Amino acid sequence: MTRILLTGAAALALTATAAAAKTQVTWWHAMGGELGSKLEQIVAGYNASQDTYEVVPVYKGDYTETMTAAIAAFRAGEQPDIVQVFEVGTGTMMAAKGAIYPVYQLMQEAGAGFDPKAYLPAVVGYYTDTDGNMLSMPFNSSTPILYYNKDIFTAAGLDPETAPATWSDLEAMSKTILASGAAKCGFTTGWISWVQLENLSAWHNQPIGTDENGFGSVEAKLTVDGPVQVRHWDNLARWQKEGVFKYGGPGGGSDAAPAFYAGECAMYMNSSASRAGVMANSQFPVGFGMLPYYDDVEGAPQNSIIGGATLWVLRGHPDEEYKGVADFFSYLSSPEVQADWHQFSGYLPITQAAYDLGKAQGYYDQNPGADVGIREITLNPPTPNSKGLRFGNYVQIRTVIDEEFQSLLAGTKTAKEALSAVVERGNALIADFAETVR
Repeated sequence: MTRILLTGAAALALTATAAAAKTQVTWWHAMGGELGSKLEQIVAGYNASQDTYEVVPVYKGDYTETMTAAIAAFRAGEQPDIVQVFEVGTGTMMAAKGAIYPVYQLMQEAGAGFDPKAYLPAVVGYYTDTDGNMLSMPFNSSTPILYYNKDIFTAAGLDPETAPATWSDLEAMSKTILASGAAKCGFTTGWISWVQLENLSAWHNQPIGTDENGFGSVEAKLTVDGPVQVRHWDNLARWQKEGVFKYGGPGGGSDAAPAFYAGECAMYMNSSASRAGVMANSQFPVGFGMLPYYDDVEGAPQNSIIGGATLWVLRGHPDEEYKGVADFFSYLSSPEVQADWHQFSGYLPITQAAYDLGKAQGYYDQNPGADVGIREITLNPPTPNSKGLRFGNYVQIRTVIDEEFQSLLAGTKTAKEALSAVVERGNALIADFAETVR
């Protein structure tokens, strides 16, 4: 097939094709705003690059709404070819064995050139089975990093070019900042569940659950009440009282970013894909660093794990459409398209080639901090403890994590009691899920 690679405005300008002659591929997605516009631009580039297939993107609301709509559509026999599903929906999608068409199998059967080794292991590891087969196509993946206010560091007498490497460093630097009056709090964070429990565990090579963090069985159990996790939550509670830490709220932590932008907190942990927003909203020079680690924990730091979403292929369509899906996925994975998407959005590139292209283009030299997330996820080869997690009902489990963390901060539970409650309540939800898929 002859292909012309197009990105940007040129792609949108060349979409007037004989659509009726093309095989249509439908993609339901959850990207609104500027990201949605960029997604449509990528699709337009693909459609203009060849004359056999036409991908039709359809915005279906947020991640939960999109996934719910796809499940309902499948039951009614009206499912799309492709659906974008967030990472915590992976367990649910995997359990729907008759509904999904695994990507490795699709690419093989469609005769598409597909080399799993070309993809960054820490990205695709989240979406593989225990044999290493890729089940879905990563699209928008990110990982948490640390942002800091260089002006506050300077005012406190700290080196503005040096981020804290360890949690001990972060505590000491936060107390120096508080003592100097340069800021009212040391650090805040988005996503207690994702950053301060799931990634904390992976970064220290600690299990999140049994059976390779749920990869090996739908009946796996959570084990997040281990010594490292308990120690960290105990520290967070103490640091909250001391002013070192400011709680940003449940879920994504909607109060965290404003506290950082206003100069109330000197440091902020959240997604690497928040970089563009951080740069746009910060009226001060921003520094970047990897997540802190406890330097007395053997094997730390290991590697961080990802968040974001991936593209699942649903069964029930003609073979010709699946050939189009495979061809589109090959296009999406090309270094030029991946580098363009990564550099626009702040999401991680999914292939080593896209990362290498960005380096060759000088992107990381011109945009300090843009490669921190990549360096984190590629720091070490993922282990069974650090390649991700896969539990049924995990959306609800994240709510449980938030509730128990709030109990900890309120002083009604110790760190051990709060995390043991996460394990007990979470395992009940996992058992409920396992019962539905037997």
